[in-house]
Amino acid sequence: MELDGKVAVVTGGTRGVGAGIARAFVRAGAEVVVCARRPPEVPVPGTEFRPLDVRDAEDVRRLCGELPRLDILVNNAGGSPHRPLTDADAARHARVVELNLVAPLTVSLAAYEHLRRARGSIVMIGSVSGGRPSPGTAAYGAAKAGLESLARSMAVEWAPDIRVNTLVVGMVRTELSHLHYGDQDGVAAVARTVPLGRLAEPSDVGAAAVFLASDAAAYISGASLLVHGGGERPAFLDAANAGRTPAVDKESRKESPDERNL
Repeated sequence: MELDGKVAVVTGGTRGVGAGIARAFVRAGAEVVVCARRPPEVPVPGTEFRPLDVRDAEDVRRLCGELPRLDILVNNAGGSPHRPLTDADAARHARVVELNLVAPLTVSLAAYEHLRRARGSIVMIGSVSGGRPSPGTAAYGAAKAGLESLARSMAVEWAPDIRVNTLVVGMVRTELSHLHYGDQDGVAAVARTVPLGRLAEPSDVGAAAVFLASDAAAYISGASLLVHGGGERPAFLDAANAGRTPAVDKESRKESPDERNL
């Protein structure tokens, strides 16, 4: 999964998941440009920072025009504050959709010619919020659902020149985890809900992004790769077992005829 000689752009690549992706690409041998509205507080070694507002089409076209080549685009920039639907008007929620759905399309269109010439790859950073209810971040969840659909359509329209895939990311431990999950006890409690027993690290997402961008995934396009540690344990399982003791009543647990035949 080497990316020697490849040029990659990672939007929102200065911290958190984006920085983890950038570090993984650097380790794989790529030349990495990270973009964000503000410079990183802690630069990612081996990367070049370019200021960019992904919502500004002119700014995006300027950046792409300055690049001599581009092989890999990672549309990672995004996010949302916690905001119940009735706490804002539709215009405010539309800004979340703009950042998480329209902006990746804006960047992809601006990068199209570069990527077509390079027979390159686009990796969308999606979210499990796009496949389940997302109370408090409903517009974000709707945008991420749309992002997966957009990626599948792009994969068909832009084939065979450009591969397009989505990483569907679950909960990740970053420098901002406390804003979502509370203190260390809160993070630990949330981690216990994940089948693999921990939150993802940015490096986990980075490794998956390198795979999708590499020749190891040369025949993968229009796919959604789940990076969520097994997902979420169904709530009904814990509810059904609430109050039960580990001991099993031998009389009540006698095998039925059907079970003996299994």
